[in-house]
Amino acid sequence: MKMIMSFSIIPMLMSIFSCSGAKYIDMDVTEFGLLLKEQEAALIDVRTDKEYADGHIAGAANFDFFSKSFLSMVEEAYPKDRPLAVYCRSGKRSAGAAKLLAKAGYTVYNLKGGYLAWTEAGNRVTKYEVEVFKTKNGSPVAICLIKHGTLEIEYDGLTIHVDPVGEYGKHTDYAAEFPKADVILVTHEHPDHLDDAALKTLEGENTVLILNKTSADRIGRGEVIANGQSRELPKGITLDAVPAYNTTPGREKFHPKGNGNGYVLTIDGLRIYIAGDTEDVPEMADLKDIDIAFLPVNQPYTMTVEQCVKAANMFKPKVLIPYHFSQTDISSIPEQLPDIKVLLRQMQ
Repeated sequence: MKMIMSFSIIPMLMSIFSCSGAKYIDMDVTEFGLLLKEQEAALIDVRTDKEYADGHIAGAANFDFFSKSFLSMVEEAYPKDRPLAVYCRSGKRSAGAAKLLAKAGYTVYNLKGGYLAWTEAGNRVTKYEVEVFKTKNGSPVAICLIKHGTLEIEYDGLTIHVDPVGEYGKHTDYAAEFPKADVILVTHEHPDHLDDAALKTLEGENTVLILNKTSADRIGRGEVIANGQSRELPKGITLDAVPAYNTTPGREKFHPKGNGNGYVLTIDGLRIYIAGDTEDVPEMADLKDIDIAFLPVNQPYTMTVEQCVKAANMFKPKVLIPYHFSQTDISSIPEQLPDIKVLLRQMQ
């Protein structure tokens, strides 16, 4: 695990609090910001879900301290050797959470002054939700649900962006809200998936940009991957490109077969399927051991609700997150898939 590099002076500045022998570290806004930049600490917002939805520090997962299952939810998401950075509105609730988590065996850093101090200092915040999952070996994978078909995936300090788009629907300011990407994946060339301005903002000197051929031809750069091909990514991650296309007569023109990609990422045994723009194509039956699936549900361009349910039943993911659903009513999907955990999130 990467350790703090420029924190040598900070122990003189920050306060260490003890509760029954369990210690946590109190930090001001500057110290907390350096921590988030230089150490792979898991960021936790311990406020209510409503407070979180109104705005939170980018990359934070939400675990309500007032919930009876607070500790068990955190323990399920993060191993004890992962440092935790916690905050609330003003620093009081998070101090209580820090004491509890430190007593449970975590190394914990608490933001003095909380979200109020963070925003008053002019630091960036966001309204994007983050879902945290565990790999087979217990390492956390945080998926930021940005909007529509747009995701950010973080694992062990590595960030992967999928279909980053700035101006579709709600505005996304990539320069202000996200660091440079290590890997960017583009499923196909439609403007709600391919945005060259967003790509250039996220691209750094060593960013790996992977696209379907039509997208690469359109922007003049990137590494092409086609249906059925695989590639190794940093941190031992495997990327598989799978078919994404329309099958209903009259819809083939939207997404013709052989052009666009869906992607399967295998991260330390955790398998994430990002379907791209597709209907319930027969190749989905070949998907194996999918832990998390993102399926699009905006008829007539991708799937109807019925097609989404059929698709999920083809390969039975452990978790389904409908995305790219525009105005389609997806509220009936959970009851139609009682054996699959369905998360309805703000991914319009």
